[in-house]
Amino acid sequence: MAHKFICTTTEPVIETKKGKIRGYIMDGIYTFHGIKYADAKRFQMPVEVKSWEGVKDALSYGEVCPMYNPETTKGEIMVPHRYWVKSEDCQYLNVWSPCADPGAKKAVLVWLHGGGFSDGSSIEQVCYDGTNLAMHHDVVVVTVNHRLNILGYLNLEDYSEKYKNSGNAGMADIEYALRWVHENIENFGGDPENVTIFGQSGGGMKVSTLIQMPSADGLFHKAVIISGVKPEGGMMTPNSYDAHPIIDAMLSELKISPENIEEIEKVSYEDLSAAYLKVKGPIEAAGGYVGGTPVPNDYYVGEPEEVGFREHAREIPMVVGSVFGEMSFNPGIPKKHEKTREEQIAVLRETFGNATDDIVAKFEAAYPGQNLIDVLSIDCFTRMPAINYVRKKASYNKAPVYNYLFNYEFPYDDGKVAWHCSDLPFFFNNTDKVMICNKPGVSDLLEKRVSSLLTSFAKYGDPNHSGLPRWEPSTQENVNTMILDEKCEVRVNFDEEVIKAVKPFIPNPFLRMKKRNPDDIALH
Repeated sequence: MAHKFICTTTEPVIETKKGKIRGYIMDGIYTFHGIKYADAKRFQMPVEVKSWEGVKDALSYGEVCPMYNPETTKGEIMVPHRYWVKSEDCQYLNVWSPCADPGAKKAVLVWLHGGGFSDGSSIEQVCYDGTNLAMHHDVVVVTVNHRLNILGYLNLEDYSEKYKNSGNAGMADIEYALRWVHENIENFGGDPENVTIFGQSGGGMKVSTLIQMPSADGLFHKAVIISGVKPEGGMMTPNSYDAHPIIDAMLSELKISPENIEEIEKVSYEDLSAAYLKVKGPIEAAGGYVGGTPVPNDYYVGEPEEVGFREHAREIPMVVGSVFGEMSFNPGIPKKHEKTREEQIAVLRETFGNATDDIVAKFEAAYPGQNLIDVLSIDCFTRMPAINYVRKKASYNKAPVYNYLFNYEFPYDDGKVAWHCSDLPFFFNNTDKVMICNKPGVSDLLEKRVSSLLTSFAKYGDPNHSGLPRWEPSTQENVNTMILDEKCEVRVNFDEEVIKAVKPFIPNPFLRMKKRNPDDIALH
């Protein structure tokens, strides 16, 4: 079936604060790729782009930030990826909108990608495309590239005033992107006074960081954290934020004296990252600062879990959730649904031994009717931090906070529990782009329910809609969890006991990741 494509010399052209840009229209969705929202020199704060004459094309995605990790095609069936040209000049964003009417006032969703603070991009997963959300839910979608890893989160400010706040440069980029949205999105049909930030994994951590940044106040009004509350053992808070050991070691490796610190700007990214990776291990093992995450200071006050929610953050409505088997990347158990209850229990005894009967009883109470073997995949290291985050946010009683758990079983490996990233095609209304999601008569309905809760929340601050049972905000005492599955239902304080029972038998996957690659603790 042919689609309707429009891209002429005059349509669609949008006026932004700095100049005009041209995108294209596909089946009624106004699409703009690679809009430059800021410029920045290495380790320095972003600045506004210069104005231009004429019309700039916004027809190709902008470059993405360089990364340590090599690209791989492994795992494409579970999380299909797309890779792109890399450059430190990576401050670009993309927009999808159902119209270009400045008076339309559509709710705006700004996506922050995963990959910890080290990896990923606004287009890395194929499901990050905003077309279907804009088309089917009448919202404006924005996705953002920004500086990552040592380019975005390495503190050199003690060495030169020009590098002030360099430990938060990646967050400053995102703030500039939000400022671009605030100043320009109206001409793309969006409402600058109704902006929701949402992110998954490392993107969720960026959401949590933004609500703790005073300079970002007023640039967004609601927040969604998808599998992005800091996991147990997932990110080490250093004993201090003294950057001298890591910077001095890097400079020594690069043969640059501290007095000539600006020479570091001339080093290629490949040599810079190689020096960093060579020297960081012992410093991190000793609890020292090695960058890779935001630095608490006057710009960013610190994680809500550690310092509490800022007064303004308390007033931001939030949705916070995760998936049943966050780190369940291993193959499934063959023919698990053909096993009798006794055979399922026998499989569990291999792991849980004498604790099996207690664990089975607690799992059946929490997840009635679910295959018992699934308890081997239950998330013991991010679900509880998410629950605690929700309880703390709710304790202020200033704005609603909703909790969900995505528990769809995928038609793969004889039935695979939901894993980290597996829910994203449902949130983006893009299961058509990720084949593993699809079950006839099932996945379409769940996709509609999940994407509608996101867009209803973006529009109204309330994720409830006609496709879901009534879902109340959580309180400090009661975490009301919406189970997103073939049957959606709300359960209250239902799974903490089974998590506590299982946890001693399950190795912490984040600690294993730290040994393998400490900078990739939050997967894409």
